[in-house]
Parts: sequence; structure tokens; C-alpha cells
Amino acid sequence: MKPADPQILTINGGSSSIKFALFAAGEDLPRILEGRIERIGLPDAQFTVKSKSQEHNFSRAVNAPDHTAAVDVLIDWVQERFERGALAAVGHRVVHGGPKYWEPQRITPEMIDELHQLSPFDPEHLPEEILLTEAFHRRFPGLPQFACFDTAFHHTLPRVARLLPIPRRYDAKGVQRYGFHGLSCEYLMTELARVAGAEAANGRVILAHLGNGASVTAVRGGRSMDTSM
Repeated sequence: MKPADPQILTINGGSSSIKFALFAAGEDLPRILEGRIERIGLPDAQFTVKSKSQEHNFSRAVNAPDHTAAVDVLIDWVQERFERGALAAVGHRVVHGGPKYWEPQRITPEMIDELHQLSPFDPEHLPEEILLTEAFHRRFPGLPQFACFDTAFHHTLPRVARLLPIPRRYDAKGVQRYGFHGLSCEYLMTELARVAGAEAANGRVILAHLGNGASVTAVRGGRSMDTSM
């Protein structure tokens, strides 16, 4: 199927999977489909797509011995599905923005260079996420790509919550508590305001992110005050 209207692709690159979703560009951003490449690095890697149209659903084995191969599988599918210009933008979940990046923004070569330097802060996720952005740039050089940082929600952490019990010279080099699962926290706060109202969302809240990774975050007035990560 070749979509006639612009679409937005969102990607969440993990240590052993790549998850993605496709949305129609517009104010409401209705979701068209979602998919994933799982078990990257294992012989039984799977590529699955689920959409509103049954004819476009599938689940098949793919050769994905590493993230480079898995990214190629995803981009090959994108090129087969979309006509030139049908994709309006790609949004990436980026696990770590370091001390400089917290607002969603367009990905630039300068940002990628700085994210490479941050890779030791999260060697299990950040290199693969950088790989995704670079691969899409090579195949779609004019396609806008944007980064949303998982550390962004915790940018408001007070200094006492940021400090780690280590010599201050390491803090000066950026070794501090940044907090993670921030995009999940932001979603939870949005849903809390929708379900329980603004007063509840602006009070004292404990958020629990429970999944392959788990964390809790203390929120007051809609701002992250402390986190277990």
C-alpha cells in the first residue's frame, strides 16, 4: 500500500528490539500501524506489523544478527511501503540527552557527534539509537528527523537529587543522576490529568514505570523531584 497523505514514523530502538509506529500527519495524529523487530542477535528474530487493515498485517522471520542488519530490514520495508515524499518526518526516542539536550528538537550532525561522546553513559542503548538515525539519513538524506529524550522529564530534578555519592570532580564531567523512563512519565502525567483532572496531576504523585526496566519517580506540581534511576 502506498499512502497518499504524509505520515510520521516514530521509532524506539532498544538493546534487542526496534519498535515503531506510523501516524497520519495532522492535529490528532491517528495511529495507522505499529510494528517491531524482536530478538535481534538471535537466530529466530521476528518482524511483526499490526495495522487497522488486516491485509497489511504480517509476522515473519528475518535475518537480524545485529542492529545494523535489523535497521536495514526496517528501512527496506519503509522504502517498499512509501513513495518518495510520503513520509513527513521520523521521530526517535533517544535514551540520553546528557546535560545539554532535553527539549525535542531536530537531529543535526552536531547533535550526533555529541551523542557519540555520551555513548559510554548508556552503552546498551545509545549506540543503536545513533545507528538508526544515521541509517535513515543515508537512505533518506532530506527527511527531517527529530529526537525526544528519555531524560527530558527529569531535567527539573533539584541538585540534591542529581548528586551521586562520588567525588565532585566527576559531577563536573557530567556524571550525575539524569533519570530515565521520562517519556513514560510524561505520558502518565498527561493521562492522569485527563482521567483525574489538573488538580490531581499538579499534586504530589508517585509514578511507577513497570516493564523490562522499572523505576519510580516522585513528582510535585508536574515536575520531577526525585527518581530511583
